[in-house]
Amino acid sequence: MRVEIWTDIACPWCYVGRARFDQGLAAFTHRDQVEVVHRSYELNPRAENGAVPIIEAVAAQYGRTREQQIAREEQAADMARSVGLEFRVGGRVFGNTFDVHRLLHFARTRGVQDELTDLAFQVNFAEERSIYDTETLVDLAVEVGLNEAEARAVLGDPDAYAEEVRADERLAADLGAGGVPFFVLDRRYGVSGVQSPEGFTRALEQAWADQPAAQGS
Repeated sequence: MRVEIWTDIACPWCYVGRARFDQGLAAFTHRDQVEVVHRSYELNPRAENGAVPIIEAVAAQYGRTREQQIAREEQAADMARSVGLEFRVGGRVFGNTFDVHRLLHFARTRGVQDELTDLAFQVNFAEERSIYDTETLVDLAVEVGLNEAEARAVLGDPDAYAEEVRADERLAADLGAGGVPFFVLDRRYGVSGVQSPEGFTRALEQAWADQPAAQGS
C-alpha cells in the first residue's frame, strides 16, 4: 500500500497530523508493507521571506486578533505535546516554504526525505529556528547526511526540483485537497486534517481490506 501525505513545514496541524499518522501506522498489522511518500503543499505560495513574526502574520492573513491567533497557537501546542512533540508558541517567523520543499525533493532522491521532513518540522516548531534561511537549510541537509555542496547547488538554483513541487501541488488540486495535512491511501481514499491515531489505523485497515489482492486472503 502507498500512502501519500501532503504537508507544509510551516503548518502546525501538519506537524501534529503527521505524528498521529505515524502512531496510527505503528498499530497497523501490515505496516511493513506501507510505503509513505511525502508530497509538497504551500499554504502561502505568494509569501515573501523575512522576519515577520508568525502571530502577527497569520492573524493578519485570516483576519484574527493577536489574542485569537495566540489561542490557536496554544491549541496546536497542546495537541503537539499530547503526541510527544515539542512546540514553542509565538517565536517563529513567517515566510515562503518553496525552497524547503525543493530541498525535500532532493532529499528523496538520496533516500533521506523522511529524516529531513522530521528535522525541518522540529527546527521550525520546537526550536523556532528559521526554515527560510539558506544556511539553516544547508545545516539541516548536512545533518541528515546530504552532501553540503549538492544541497547548496539545489538551493542556489530556483529551478532545481521546482517542477516536482508544482507537480505535487497540481496533483493535490486534482485529488480535491482543500488544505493540509491531506492523506491519500492507494489513490482511492482521502483523509483530511488531524485525525486520531485510531482513526488513521481504521483508514489503513479499510484501504488494505479493499485492495483486490487482499480480498479473500
